[in-house]
Amino acid sequence: MMIRKFQAAALAVLLTAVPALAQDKILNVSYDIGREVFEALNPQFQSFWKDKTGRDVTIDQSHGGSSKQARAIIEGLPADVVTFNQETDIDALAKAGFVAQNWREALPNGASPYYSLPAFLVRKGNPKGIKDWSDLAREDVKPVFPNPKTSGNARYTYLAAYAYGLAHNDNDAEKAKEFVGKIFANVPVFDTGGRAATQTFAEREIGDVLITFEAETKSIAKQYEAQGFEAVTPSMSLFAAFPVAVVTENAEKDGSLEASTEYLKWLYSPVAQETIVANNYRSTDKDVAAKHAADFPEIKLVTVDEVFGGWDKVSAEHLAEGGILDTVFVNR
Repeated sequence: MMIRKFQAAALAVLLTAVPALAQDKILNVSYDIGREVFEALNPQFQSFWKDKTGRDVTIDQSHGGSSKQARAIIEGLPADVVTFNQETDIDALAKAGFVAQNWREALPNGASPYYSLPAFLVRKGNPKGIKDWSDLAREDVKPVFPNPKTSGNARYTYLAAYAYGLAHNDNDAEKAKEFVGKIFANVPVFDTGGRAATQTFAEREIGDVLITFEAETKSIAKQYEAQGFEAVTPSMSLFAAFPVAVVTENAEKDGSLEASTEYLKWLYSPVAQETIVANNYRSTDKDVAAKHAADFPEIKLVTVDEVFGGWDKVSAEHLAEGGILDTVFVNR
């Protein structure tokens, strides 16, 4: 009798252990303002993965300024995948050996499943009449955006403003730098990430205009509906890719390589793309994009390659210590 009881107990322990063995786990380290889109995407992938493999998957999230997140991974944060808003931050991980050198070739569209662009959010009625980048350089306008040193979001803002300065000054780099310097001089506070800048603008009521990704302007306007914020699309802006990559070193160590790889591939599926569009990002799927074309204003978009000669050149000339960005900060 005692033997049978022992066998039954052992079998019960074994059966309860089986689901645990079938449990996959992913840590997605992401940009600061990506919380909502992944809160919507993750349950859908969990259902997809369960149907495909019969296994459960847990997806944990970590959010912060993308450059800060990249440094945290290099210092030990055990990310399985990164979903960033800045290519140079994934390049830093590749240089450190965490991500494959050819990470852009692993997935379509340079490993960017969706995109956005820097745009504006103004206060109710747009009292300062802010319509374009030139208005941000006016002495009576206080723009709010995070520090480009720590935020990929803000880095796009900096480059978009610089591109506008070039386009409206016959490609004169000195005049473009002067133009961006005026904008920086008007910024009342530089937060480390996009979410903190949103709180500065929306909750602390500092500044006249928040510059952030178009997707975020729409989300903030909805979140703070009572305040009547209005989204403004400038005449031109910069194409902002949202690159993704498997952190191979960690994923192999954690046994999550299969699930992590499929997670990023799944982001390109029509189901995921519809959710991405519902969160106000622009789809890279032609059919999904065409279906929702009326939801997104037409705008002249320029790219880092066209204006700056690529991210390597941006890193060397603008973002490196003592580069143009540092000069703009010194002169603000």
